[in-house]
Amino acid sequence: MIEARRLHILRAVADHRTVTAAAAALYLTPSAVSQQLAALEQETGHRLVDRSARGARLTPAGEILLSHANAVLAQLERAEAELAAYDSGDAGTVTVAAFATGIGLVVAPALTALARTAPGIRVRVRDAEGDESLLMVLDRQVDVAVAVEYRGAPGEDDPRLTRVPLYAEPFDAVLPPGHPLAAGERVALGDLAKDAWIGQSAGNPCHDVTVLACEYAGFTFDPEHSSDDFRAVVALASASAGVALVPRSALRGMELGGVVVRPIEGVVPTRRVFAAVRRGAEDHPLIRPVLGALGDAAGPRA
Repeated sequence: MIEARRLHILRAVADHRTVTAAAAALYLTPSAVSQQLAALEQETGHRLVDRSARGARLTPAGEILLSHANAVLAQLERAEAELAAYDSGDAGTVTVAAFATGIGLVVAPALTALARTAPGIRVRVRDAEGDESLLMVLDRQVDVAVAVEYRGAPGEDDPRLTRVPLYAEPFDAVLPPGHPLAAGERVALGDLAKDAWIGQSAGNPCHDVTVLACEYAGFTFDPEHSSDDFRAVVALASASAGVALVPRSALRGMELGGVVVRPIEGVVPTRRVFAAVRRGAEDHPLIRPVLGALGDAAGPRA
């Protein structure tokens, strides 16, 4: 008989690509993960994981088992949801991971609404970048992720997750005040091809948006400076260190006296934000109201 917790460990190894990283995400020791994988291989009669200096990779048999594991784990989430509904499920804790501007834009307003409409639900919030929170959901560290579309993000058809669109927002160009294009109403990205750029670190979803936007405009994004803190990005632009693309919501409430902000002409770089839960958990009586409140907070931007 295959144990469900071992399927969860197999999926973590597939997601994190090393036993050590999977163990850290699951709050286990690498030896414990290795023991559980060995037991799973004994239960199935197949070698499931190949290990090398480059990490861990599922064998063809492991990939077959993983596809069934996703279905089994989703069904277990549904079972938990139905049992919670049977027990009324109107009180408990839901943990939400979200990036900083997402917290301000939709999570905080959702908490205010839930305090009125579902006072028995306690929401705990954890700050996490848009590309980190999805793995936190899959690893059961959190219940809900407010995440950002990025290159390599799980798609809408991913069997592990259920996604709820929240909002999409444009990126604006942030220019030093003396920039030659600062006098215009809009900025064409191609006209910034020869400027020094300020960007986010590789792996940050905003970095991916900027890379794709610059490629579409006909040049390669090669930042001179990088920071994942948008206030630092604006400060660097105000010091004439370069130009940048910043999500519009990240600029709200920020001191912008030292820079010029202009919308993009033509195809506008856009950050698409969604909520995600483990597939099958979307109908949990604690999680469903949280997803609803997040969608309401996003409003017409969804």
